[in-house]
Amino acid sequence: MESDIEESIKKKVRRNPHAGESSRKSGQQDEDIRLETTRARFSNVLKRHSELTERLSRDSDKMIFERLQKEFEAARASQNQEIYLDGEQWNDGLLATIRERVHMEAERKAMPEDADMLPLEKITYKVGNKVICCLEGARIGIQYETSFAGEPCELYHCVLESKSFLEKMTVLEHTIPFFLPVRESENDLLSSNAMKFIDYIGELLQAYVDRREQVRLIKELYGNQIRELYHSLPFHMIEFVLDDSDCTVTVSLRYADLISVLPTKISVLAWPMPQMKKNTANSSSSTLSIKKENGGGTVSHPIPARLSYAEDALRTMSLPEAYAEIVLNLPQAIQQMFPPKPQSS
Repeated sequence: MESDIEESIKKKVRRNPHAGESSRKSGQQDEDIRLETTRARFSNVLKRHSELTERLSRDSDKMIFERLQKEFEAARASQNQEIYLDGEQWNDGLLATIRERVHMEAERKAMPEDADMLPLEKITYKVGNKVICCLEGARIGIQYETSFAGEPCELYHCVLESKSFLEKMTVLEHTIPFFLPVRESENDLLSSNAMKFIDYIGELLQAYVDRREQVRLIKELYGNQIRELYHSLPFHMIEFVLDDSDCTVTVSLRYADLISVLPTKISVLAWPMPQMKKNTANSSSSTLSIKKENGGGTVSHPIPARLSYAEDALRTMSLPEAYAEIVLNLPQAIQQMFPPKPQSS
């Protein structure tokens, strides 16, 4: 497929009647071919990446979600009361009580039907974006409710179990996206601090949904201005290109960790467009002359300018808000960085 792309691009260049006028033009065409080939390959990778993501996140995950969702709904329907916890009410002592309760209930159900044991009171706990239920078979279920801009988003589930009250808990099953580090968090936190593990998974999911929805919103609002948008599966690496009439702006965002909502490593660069290169061709601040090894001569390449105001906006605002701020102030910033050269009379 890649060789077909390259051959197609070469044919387009050969159609140019002036293609062989000079070695300089030939060298420039070779650079153009390599650039277009790279772009085509990158677009193909993005397409395959998107298809793989969709395939990995459907069918089996959907079946697990539907089964667990029914089980959580049944548990909440059979509860005697739902307790809302706030602040210090959610602590290790309460979690130990919940663990003890599920094991006692499992032991009661394992005894003969005529055993003189009263059923335990069924309680569901609500703390923040988490709903904690006692499930059948000595299991604790946590349902995570995510949201964006005050609107509810997906529900996620995580089921914990242990063979006895004294043994450590493990993750039995979950509906959390496969690219988020559930197993790593289980190894690092669950055996030593189950409450911290439960809270961390909630933060992980909410931050992921926040980053994802921010990208979805800028695509929805400004899709006609954005091209070559790329993001990692957890949305902790985001890159896109903004086309303006006077320049091309490249935006690169990196997040310190998977519970970050705002990026910590930001790069926003403005590249002069061809019409601006003419005005700035003699300016050392906007072009760079590079001597070519083969064929001699020099080729001028534009040097990008850093948009500090844009980086500051992305550091403190959500992505859609920062994007609007960038576009609003872009014409003035470009004029200051690449002032048009006055024409000599």
